[in-house]
Amino acid sequence: MQTILGSGGAIGTELAKALKKYTDKIRLVSRNPEKVNENDEIFPADLLNPDELNNAVEGSSIVYVTIGFPYNYKVWKESWPLFTQNVIDACIKHNCKLVFFDNIYMYDKDHLNGMDEETPINPPSKKGKIRTEIFNMIMNKVNEGKLTALIARSADFYGPNIKHTSMLTETVFDPLSKGKKASWMGSDKYKHSFTYTPDAGKATALLGNTDAAYNQIWHLPTATDPLTGKEWIEAIAKELGVKPKYQVASKFILKILGLFIPIMREMPEMIYQFDRDYVFNSNKFSKHFDMQPTPYLQGIKEIVESDYNT
Repeated sequence: MQTILGSGGAIGTELAKALKKYTDKIRLVSRNPEKVNENDEIFPADLLNPDELNNAVEGSSIVYVTIGFPYNYKVWKESWPLFTQNVIDACIKHNCKLVFFDNIYMYDKDHLNGMDEETPINPPSKKGKIRTEIFNMIMNKVNEGKLTALIARSADFYGPNIKHTSMLTETVFDPLSKGKKASWMGSDKYKHSFTYTPDAGKATALLGNTDAAYNQIWHLPTATDPLTGKEWIEAIAKELGVKPKYQVASKFILKILGLFIPIMREMPEMIYQFDRDYVFNSNKFSKHFDMQPTPYLQGIKEIVESDYNT
């Protein structure tokens, strides 16, 4: 049994699709799970309840963490360490391998241009400090030989069928598709990598089913030579068949946007990721596996065809 904790989200759904290649025993766990594949086992659970989480993990050979708590610092501070400790305990108890889907918030802000698995950890944000804490919780148990786990890291992500969890969807695709101005944080002059969610799902499934991948950190496959903010907006507008109207959002504008777009309320502390080049390096993955990331223009085309051609 391979179990996804936090099914139904952007990554959990793509992962469930990809796992069909490796197993016909897939358990989807969330408060209100829905099948992705015909033979999926759905397992409703409150993942902050240790007993319910333990029951969800029992009988699993591999446990994937793709849960996304609401994008709010207070919620993260209360939920992430508690959840992570319970997952670690359950995986050790039931002898499960752990695949933890992670982001790059813990990286030093002065090393984001070409960041790889060796990038210095020095979180510049409150959310980054929480991500560092839970990463250390997992790796400490790995280093003690008590847990078999891997960390799969993604850049900011984009992809089809994503609502409310992708900055690119909320601030560029959606407003342009409605004839409104797009918004870009910080500066439109810098390059910004995005990981395509179908690629992230396929790669996470591949890593989870590769014994030699464990007890390591992996950057998930992400296209090289990312676009600048201006180029992202122009490429998306072109595919949508609209004019590339946009504004560059300062911290003040982000606070205004937050009145209408909940995810934007938490973005002012993350603006550092948009006032410099943010280039994600996944060469380690590319060297080990025969899987190439989706080119950016192809990804944009697939999103428009999936979500906006009605």
